[in-house]
Amino acid sequence: MQQQAVSTGVTPVPATWRQVVAGTQMLFVAFGALVLVPLLTGLDVNVALFTAGIGTLLFQLVTKRQVPVFLASSFAFIAPISYGVSQWGVSATMGGLMAAGLVYVLLSQVARVGGMKAIQRLLPPVVVGPVIMVIGLTLAPVAVNMALGKQGDVQAYDTSLALMIALPTLFTALIVAVMGKGMLRLLPIMSAVVVGYTLSYFAGILDFSAVAAAPWFALPSFTAPSFHWEAILFLIPVAVAPAVEHIGDMLAISNVTGKNYVKKPGLHRTLLGDGVATMAAASFGGPPNTTYSEVTGAVMLTRNYDPKVMTWAAVSAVVLSLVGKFGAILATIPTVVMGGIMILLFGSIAAVGMSSLITNKVDVAEPRNLVIVAVTLVFGIGGMTINMGEFTLQGIALCAVVSILLNLLLPKDLGHLQH
Repeated sequence: MQQQAVSTGVTPVPATWRQVVAGTQMLFVAFGALVLVPLLTGLDVNVALFTAGIGTLLFQLVTKRQVPVFLASSFAFIAPISYGVSQWGVSATMGGLMAAGLVYVLLSQVARVGGMKAIQRLLPPVVVGPVIMVIGLTLAPVAVNMALGKQGDVQAYDTSLALMIALPTLFTALIVAVMGKGMLRLLPIMSAVVVGYTLSYFAGILDFSAVAAAPWFALPSFTAPSFHWEAILFLIPVAVAPAVEHIGDMLAISNVTGKNYVKKPGLHRTLLGDGVATMAAASFGGPPNTTYSEVTGAVMLTRNYDPKVMTWAAVSAVVLSLVGKFGAILATIPTVVMGGIMILLFGSIAAVGMSSLITNKVDVAEPRNLVIVAVTLVFGIGGMTINMGEFTLQGIALCAVVSILLNLLLPKDLGHLQH
């Protein structure tokens, strides 16, 4: 009688059919956040599913299938992608995101040579914290306007009706995130979408004409990248926040499984996996890939530590991406529903940045730290723009560049210069 090997030290590796079910469950956990990024940035949902699956498989190839993680797009990319698409179009934005993938590759080599200490010297909490806060806070007006029924400058829905849908959607996400038990607690976005969508249906604001016209099965609408230096220079610095988020995810999944993935396969391999996955995603027209925190929580709850489970999650995503009507149904979700969810999401991003400063005990009373945090926040929230000929540096990209430069150039003993 043939038996499968035990690899987790907790439970035997499940049979193949159980791995398939577990993998589909992992995709379900990541699903709400996975599809939200393309829906908010104007990218194709089916392409995002396809590239999340392909990206995860490539990550497994680079890391020798040792880490049980799933890859999809970070919320940190929402604002930059939206701006890039509006300024230069999807194709040029994809070229910029491929360049952002190269940043991961370069950081992986920094990690290979100098280890995590080298990454932390380049990107300490005093740099990353305020940049992450800016990502969340600059998006705040977008979330509120969508919750109020606006689409850009147009009032698409009556304000009272919009709030009757957006606020219950927001409260559902809050309640599930705080009071949910077990697997349900990992699905606040999915739960909120279900409630918001149901309310939208009864309010009569859903339009299913595109669903009827969509084919059942079709290849996603891929977009090839094109390369414009303005888009590239704008999007390159945005990789900073997800790269640091990736390090946190690696430490978290290591604690959950009891294995040190920072040492084996090594942080340099996991960062390289993110970079390769991001470049592959952008080559098809999908949002960039990074490791997903939600899936780490699911791994902890289900104790499915076998990376093969993530292989099946990736395969499930690719198969689902070929269902044309599926993407069309997701595209019917009204912006008011998205607005309700985004209020929580973007506030959470800002809170993560603040938490990074507090957890790492960054003393903002020290002049050096105060200068870095203050300038980064005001540049980002105030909308500072620096023009150099035809090239414009602004928003999150400007904040990341300024924060890194201030950290590198300001003397370490600045706090003692006044004494």
